[in-house]
Amino acid sequence: MTWKRITGPASSDKVDFRHEIEYGVTDKFQVSLYLADWFYVASRDRSGFGYSDSAIELIYNLTNPVDDPIGLSIYGEIKAGDRLLELESKLIAQKNLGPLILAYNATLESIWEGDALGEREGEFSQALGASYEISPRISAGVELLHEFVFPDWHDRGGIRNFFAGPNVSYRRQNWFVTVTALAQATNTEGEPDFQVRTIFGIGL
Repeated sequence: MTWKRITGPASSDKVDFRHEIEYGVTDKFQVSLYLADWFYVASRDRSGFGYSDSAIELIYNLTNPVDDPIGLSIYGEIKAGDRLLELESKLIAQKNLGPLILAYNATLESIWEGDALGEREGEFSQALGASYEISPRISAGVELLHEFVFPDWHDRGGIRNFFAGPNVSYRRQNWFVTVTALAQATNTEGEPDFQVRTIFGIGL
């Protein structure tokens, strides 16, 4: 669940909901299914719930972040919804140094939306995070996110977004919850000034 807040004259609040079922096919290969992503939006012009998309996600782990010099995984996701098609590819790098976990994600997205999917956009983003295990149940750290947005796959306006903030995670038996709060350090119109993401998971 992600709450995004835009302030100013065109202020709005949006909450995105995603429900993921993930299955480990092998020790290195996982498949995930998002049956229905949906949202709630509240602004001057509209308020209410809506359907976003459905998606399938594939992750293959190349190396292990504990035993190998660095853990590497490749990630692919396909989203399809109402006047929306999105392809996302990602390189995930992670290194576990005892209680300290370092992670880096490089993501490339291609988005088609609107009538006949005539509007298109590209986005490249980099995310860097560090988390420290305070106890076997609690971890805390910081995340940085840097986005490059390419409307119609052209670098018009040099749209760059930078977000930063803390994260905390709590684990108990077969479930966990992670909360991350990110504030926008740039001043891009239409992008959330503040967002909070909560991930809750249960292992079966």
